[in-house]
Amino acid sequence: MSIGAEVAAHLPFLRRYARALTGSQATGDAFVKATLEAALADGELAESLSGGRVPLYRAFNKVWATAYLEVPADVSPQGLHESAAQDHLRRITPLNRQALLLTTVEDFSPAEAGEIMGMSQDDVERLVAEAIEEIERETSTSVLIIEDEPLISMQLEDLVRSLGHEICGTAATRTQAQQIVAECTPGLVLADIQLADGSSGLDAVDDILAIDTVPVIFITAYPERLLTGDRPEPTYLITKPFQEDTVRAAISQALFFGSSRPLA
Repeated sequence: MSIGAEVAAHLPFLRRYARALTGSQATGDAFVKATLEAALADGELAESLSGGRVPLYRAFNKVWATAYLEVPADVSPQGLHESAAQDHLRRITPLNRQALLLTTVEDFSPAEAGEIMGMSQDDVERLVAEAIEEIERETSTSVLIIEDEPLISMQLEDLVRSLGHEICGTAATRTQAQQIVAECTPGLVLADIQLADGSSGLDAVDDILAIDTVPVIFITAYPERLLTGDRPEPTYLITKPFQEDTVRAAISQALFFGSSRPLA
């Protein structure tokens, strides 16, 4: 496999990571583009990308970290995600979230995440532990679960409650979701894409977002169907089967950015 083909195979997931890290599809994609441009300008860097995901993410991290440090404090970010992100990032270091995302959403080992971030495995594990503590301190909210598989729905309910949040309701169809939202506006939505009666979780979420701006996390067995770059993509996207730490990290990210309309 050529370097170009290997990098292309990893790009949808690097773009997912970039969006979750920055809180914006446009900003995340801009950093990914800058990473590829840096590789094109540096033959040694380009050659290193043949080593798989770790060197690609390491190259991205160097670009992102440098750009982050160079952003002037008085520049107002554009867009809902970026404004919320900058407000929080002035108070909270992004390293904790980065370590948690790499080891959960992106499924790197702590040693691999350390290689990407340029630190030891012990430091990564410490950052992850601190991030989990931050998650547990999040302000509680009400959560709507849109999921047609009962066992998964129950698993998500238990996880949400363990984080100190309430369950606004559970729905297996778009109609059920509409009925729940008519009585209770959730503060967060966890949504499957293919529902029991053939209806779409995307449509159910659009119904909710027409009423209020609510953070949304999509959960699907087919993430590649949404990671095409052909249309605005969900910011928070988890692949089935999922690890609970992955959902935990996504919930933290969604609440971190406050209002995270996924199709913005």
